[in-house]
Amino acid sequence: MTQGSILAHLVRLSIPASMGMLFNTLYNLTDFWFAGQLSSDALAGVSIAGSVFFLLLAVGIGIQTGASAVMAVDVGAGSSDKVGQWADHVFGLSLVLSLVVALLGWLFAAPLVVFLGAEPHIAPLSLEYITVTLFGAFTFILSFAAAGALMAMGDTKSNRNALVVGFFANLALNPVLTFTLELGVTGLALATVIIKGASAYYLYRILTRELGRAPRPAFALKPWIELLRQVLPASFNMLTIILGGFFTVAILGRFGSEHVAGYAIGLRIEQVLLLPALGLNAAVMAIAGQNHGAKNTARVQQTYTKGLLVGLAMALVSIPIMLTLSPAMMSFFTDDPDIQATGASYLRIDAFAFYAYVVLFLSTAALQAIKQPIFPMILGIARQLVIPVSINVVLVVYLDFPMITVFYTIVSVVVVASIVAHWYTLKQLKQAR
Repeated sequence: MTQGSILAHLVRLSIPASMGMLFNTLYNLTDFWFAGQLSSDALAGVSIAGSVFFLLLAVGIGIQTGASAVMAVDVGAGSSDKVGQWADHVFGLSLVLSLVVALLGWLFAAPLVVFLGAEPHIAPLSLEYITVTLFGAFTFILSFAAAGALMAMGDTKSNRNALVVGFFANLALNPVLTFTLELGVTGLALATVIIKGASAYYLYRILTRELGRAPRPAFALKPWIELLRQVLPASFNMLTIILGGFFTVAILGRFGSEHVAGYAIGLRIEQVLLLPALGLNAAVMAIAGQNHGAKNTARVQQTYTKGLLVGLAMALVSIPIMLTLSPAMMSFFTDDPDIQATGASYLRIDAFAFYAYVVLFLSTAALQAIKQPIFPMILGIARQLVIPVSINVVLVVYLDFPMITVFYTIVSVVVVASIVAHWYTLKQLKQAR
């Protein structure tokens, strides 16, 4: 990726990554659909559980981002031995973090579910889903670790394959475990743990083939510190998204669990439409990282700017869909008019921030690639947590503004943050030259 057409590399890497993420999000939407077949209460319970479950994903995404950022530099420099050593340390750190996440989850899941507005008849359903997934926390994080290592080596297809197969496996397992064996919400969670375990094993085998040997979990402080310099900002950036989501859900919960469910479904639909941009984000990080390692600084900046043009084309396709088809997409998941109305409103309003999300994704990827992860973390704290929570608490909680105010706040903050992020990224890329 240090030679040839940058645009061709972006397309080659982003398409498989986007397809994988598409099926991963469809996977989550499948859980929502089956939960809706159980009952509206089950759908609300799984929606609230999903907010807590994102804590696990924050660590996984941090590991994936950290592994890709650190290893891509040595891949670009042609240091195959160092690449293998990094893989060992990534897996060792992943195992330890899996245990930490599981323990913290079991300690704090119950109060979090209540904080997010789950009524007494909803909370047990949420905890049922969360408890099972925490037992399989290591399967999620190890699959993210292997995917990040492969991404650094230019392989986004293997993770795509795992996620595509996982989606179809989920379609088969969910009805069997949920309805045939009458496990209910537990069946939905158990299917996820089984499938993620199989995905982790598959990706581990592919990585073994690419490295020429099996990765061996390594436990050494110095490499872990270097990894954590990339992992923690990425995880914390994701964590601020989650914490901001917690407060958003808590505020929406003041108006009823049906509005939480509508927002959760709308958010997942939006994620489907943003998936090409997330795939582009993965491609920008891998290409820019390898070129940074090879000291091709001009190509790093070109990767970012061409990525923005590709992202603009994606936005021109997705925005009209969000504006016109939101009610139809919401009706697929539920017949509840309140859930449908909330989700459709969110999608239509947030459509105006779509390209701003793209800019934020790509600026973060470019800065991670040149090993400058701190600014995205700081900006994430401001845009995901401090600013929107402060505004919404004042307007909605104290001044009794309507629920829709929450969505307008999200859009405004994201647009301003994207402008700041773009300016800062261009400045840093120019200085790196």
